[in-house]
Order: sequence, then structure tokens, then C-alpha cells
Amino acid sequence: MKLDQGPLNVQKLGKKSVKHFLWISLALWTGFTFVGYFTPVQTLWAESFTLSFGPWEWFWVLFYGFATYGNAGFMREQVCKYMCPYARFQSAMFDRDTLVVSYDTARGDPRGTRGRKDDKAAKGLGDCIDCGLCVQVCPTGIDIRNGLQYECISCAACVDVCDTVMDKMHYPQGLIRFTTQNALKQGVGREGILRRVLRPRVLVYSAFLLALTAAMMATLAMRMPLKVDVVRDRAALSRIVAGGRLENVYRLQVMNATEQPQRYRIAAEGLEGLSLASEAEVEVGAAESRWVAVRLQVPYGAAGPGSHPIHFDVGTVGGDAHVREKSVFLVPR
Repeated sequence: MKLDQGPLNVQKLGKKSVKHFLWISLALWTGFTFVGYFTPVQTLWAESFTLSFGPWEWFWVLFYGFATYGNAGFMREQVCKYMCPYARFQSAMFDRDTLVVSYDTARGDPRGTRGRKDDKAAKGLGDCIDCGLCVQVCPTGIDIRNGLQYECISCAACVDVCDTVMDKMHYPQGLIRFTTQNALKQGVGREGILRRVLRPRVLVYSAFLLALTAAMMATLAMRMPLKVDVVRDRAALSRIVAGGRLENVYRLQVMNATEQPQRYRIAAEGLEGLSLASEAEVEVGAAESRWVAVRLQVPYGAAGPGSHPIHFDVGTVGGDAHVREKSVFLVPR
């Protein structure tokens, strides 16, 4: 803090340059890992050495990098104070039996400096020696001695530093500690706090949390490790091919959500005489997607003019993953 407030010199310039270089590097790495969810990370890593990212990859790497650097490397505690929704949720869920970081006013006040051998009672002082260390270590810059404040992120840095001071002064620890407002007011200890743990608010919140956790686990357990998107080829909606058959062309995006390469079988149904005229099986690498051109044919005259609903069936060869997607087969007038 003294260095930051002092004049610019070689030491200050060097430290600030190194700090911002590390923050920018971490921010760009954060952007890189986010984009790695959408572009295979091995491909993205190889492209990073030649700086051959696509335009959207460049945009999102720089966007997330800028957001990380701005929030965590530049704005810092201002994000906690004014942007983070945690305090708003906290205030909605808080009651007077909630464990929070608290300063024991009855024990600590009146505050005042003194020597280790001084008699605090003779001076009319409490245990707080007014050193200000609890404010200095606070990442959001608040004074916890002023009571509960929404900026507090419950990191307990003030608890640790205050306990260190109490040890040096040979006073009991816990002048700043995790406790509840009711416990402070009533002067009860840990036993009194524990008796209020299983109150209705806690039971309701716990039930909601367990239900959400169970739903998430069930969703993960039952998720289909295969996704298919069907896109019609607009360049060739419908055409007559050799043998007098009517053909529609589609593009299927087959996405493999497993960690092993998979082979998928493609089939279609919905019209009499409908047959697959392209490759019936396709292999997709682990955690990759692949666009596949699919040609469907019916005998000419087998269906009347117009749009006819059909279904694509894509499933793992020798596996349980199976997806059924709807599309249409166009017959010209």
C-alpha cells in the first residue's frame, strides 16, 4: 500500500508490470479454456502456437480475457461490493441465527491502544487494541467492528489476524469470530448456537438443495451421450436421380458426447419405399461432432406432391445410445 501511494520509480514500475503481465496471462488462459468447451481443446492448443484462431475464437478468447482481467485484476473488491449477487442472496436468506463473521462489541469496546503489560481494566478498555489489522486484511476494505455489512464475503481473514493479536496480548481468542446475532445478544456459546441449527429455515433450504442435487445427478445419469441436428440441403431440395427415383439431401450433425470414439448407424422411415442412398454408418471421434451428408430416395410417384414427415434414427453400433429426429421429405408438384 505504501509502494502504491508513493512516487513512480523503477521498483514500482517493475512490480506493477509483472503483476499486470501475470493477470493478463491468467485472463487469456481463462478465455482459452472457455472457448475449449466449443472448439476441441487439442485443436485450439495447436492453433494457439500459430495464432490461427478463427474470428469467433479470437473474439471470445479476448472477450473472456478482458472480462477476467477487468473484474479480478483491475476492479477487484469493487466487483464484490457492487456487482456480485452473493450479498443480495445472503440478505434474503439471512436471519438472526445465521452464522456470520461478527465482532464481539461487549467484549471489545471501549477500544484503545495499550502495552502488553498494561491493565486494561484500570484504563477502562475492552480487549480491542484498535490496531486496525482487521481492516487492512479485509479484501473488500470494510471494518467488521461496525457490525454486519453486505460487503463481507465471510473469508475470515479478520478472524485469523485478530486471533494472532489476541495471542500476542495474552487475551482469549474469538474477539472476532463466526457466531450469530442472537448468540452475541444473549451471550451464549457454541452449545446455544447448535441448538438453533435445525430450525425450519435450515430444513427448508436443505430440502431444496437435496432436491436440486438429486435432480442434477439423475439428469447426468440419464443423459443421452448423443445429439443429432438435421439440416436440409437448400442447394438441392429435391431432384430426380438415375433409376427414376426422387431424392432429398440432408446434412446431419452427429455429436459424440462420450470420451471414446463411436460408430453410429443412420436409418430413416416415414414413407413407403424410403431408402438410404448414402453411407449408413459413420464414425465420430471422442467428444467431437461431425457433419454427414445423407441422401434419401423414394420411387417416383410413391408419394403425392408436398411435404411428408419422416424420421431419422441414429444409434450407436452395438450400444444403447439412440436419437430420433423429425424432418420432412419434399415431393415437387
